[in-house]
Amino acid sequence: MPLNEQQAHQIAVVLTEAMPYIQRFSGATVVVKYGGNAMVDEALKNSFARDMVLLKLVGINPVVVHGGGPQIGELLGRLQIESRFAEGMRVTDRETMAAVEMVLGGQVNKEIVSLINRHGGKAVGLTGKDGRTIRARKMTGVSAGREPELDLGYVGEVDQIDTALLELLDQQDFIPVIAPIGVGDEGEAYNINADLVAGAVAQALNAEKLILLTNTAGLLDQQQQLIPSLTAQRVAELIDDGTIHGGMLPKIRCALEAVSGGVSSAHIIDGRRQHAVLLEVLTDAGIGTLIER
Repeated sequence: MPLNEQQAHQIAVVLTEAMPYIQRFSGATVVVKYGGNAMVDEALKNSFARDMVLLKLVGINPVVVHGGGPQIGELLGRLQIESRFAEGMRVTDRETMAAVEMVLGGQVNKEIVSLINRHGGKAVGLTGKDGRTIRARKMTGVSAGREPELDLGYVGEVDQIDTALLELLDQQDFIPVIAPIGVGDEGEAYNINADLVAGAVAQALNAEKLILLTNTAGLLDQQQQLIPSLTAQRVAELIDDGTIHGGMLPKIRCALEAVSGGVSSAHIIDGRRQHAVLLEVLTDAGIGTLIER
């Protein structure tokens, strides 16, 4: 549909305001962890896809890493396989791992790829098994105060990221969409936390930004007010006084590890807002919580 004069003027104003950021980040890589409400609300799903396409069009290279916990739980329920968790992680036996691969590497990954492509992008879906991009090792040392240590099965940690395939896709103007499944030395698959994969990928690609979409406005203080920015020292203080706790703790640690590993900045932002990624990357104030060294 052709634009009318008012719509064309609004677009021109937005692009003019965003131009300094487009120029600043031209050629840079932005790794986005996609999850939460943004993955299930139809308007937010379409908003996210358009954001990825627009970033690529203006010369910024997005790399998407996605989760899919609720979808995995739904399939396991239909298969009458019990979902068990320990220390916030899904206990993953061989049968459960097969379901994880079906959901993450198949259903969810392909839906995201299709959505981005439908909005004019060129997305390619992959898991860490493709090209051995995510080399993994079994997660050990989870005890929760018990003896012996818990065996989480096929739950893994990132051992190494091979960037060759990701760099090749970038050179051909594709948008990689990565399911957080790693591969072990014997070819076995491992279920890995998507935040950890996103942080590791951001470090390996020397990304400008790591962006974690969440279901909150960002990190909140004890009065439930947004903390707009943090340093590593301030994070340690907030962990000590209990401000950072629960599900936010691993996200903050992931962000800290990323910036200490060379990523310029990490951002925890509200995925419930339409165009959240564009607001973070292409505006002065940004949204959410910024974490720097």
